[in-house]
Amino acid sequence: MTFRITTARLEAMLREDAPYGDLTTLALGIGDARGQAVLRAGATMVLCCAEEAEAMFRLAGCTDVHRVAASGALLEEGGTILTAIGPATALHLAAKAAQTLMEISSGVATRASRIRANARTARPDIVVACTRKHLPGAKDVMLKAITTAGCVPHRLGLSDSLLVFAQHRAFLGREPAHRWVSRLRASQPGRKVVVEAESVDEAVLLSHAGVDIVQCDKLSPEQFAEVARAMADHPSRPLLAATGGVDEANAGAYALAGADILVTSAPYAAPPLDVRVSMERLG
Repeated sequence: MTFRITTARLEAMLREDAPYGDLTTLALGIGDARGQAVLRAGATMVLCCAEEAEAMFRLAGCTDVHRVAASGALLEEGGTILTAIGPATALHLAAKAAQTLMEISSGVATRASRIRANARTARPDIVVACTRKHLPGAKDVMLKAITTAGCVPHRLGLSDSLLVFAQHRAFLGREPAHRWVSRLRASQPGRKVVVEAESVDEAVLLSHAGVDIVQCDKLSPEQFAEVARAMADHPSRPLLAATGGVDEANAGAYALAGADILVTSAPYAAPPLDVRVSMERLG
């Protein structure tokens, strides 16, 4: 079970969609009519944010909400996610926000799960890490989606980890790599030092600078295998991460090439997966 998105965040989502109520329901005069909403999977999916959808219906004022499936469940098309009973006002206030949240997050979770499964077919212990290259402001939803799929965050942000890119090294001039690596360790002794390399030669060079992880950007699986072979006899071999274009089509190839970690942004480009909402009046 992954984390839950905070109540305050869910309340903000509901307010954003209906800051002054549901005008159509109010104008029709049906707000107090009691009804039931049923949400079902419209496609096969790794479900995500079902708990948040349940909470949204409760926050909107539904008196009886029953969630059938949890985040992380593999649902077939037509599988019931939850039912909610309450006044029409409450049902309509929550339905679209809950539906959209699950559609988007389940699309991301489903693709992330597929990438991880393909990679682990080749190497059962490989770690799939998803980047922070998602829509700004959506971090909590995207983290929920990728962790639901069994992946991990690559970085939570710039403030939590050390990752030296070529853009950083442009400001270091000709300073040898081992010197600035030592400076990083002295400054942040509790954190791993990660560097990104853009060629086979650069990856091998940086591997001998005392870093913890070498992240190989946009190398083909064949090039990545060259790096892994060059590191085979390294006395303190750093972990090797593949990034740049990693998806379900090539995850297994990178795993076979010797990657310890796959770093990918691909799940965030997944299309939403349909969640169907039906409503009926009760009584």
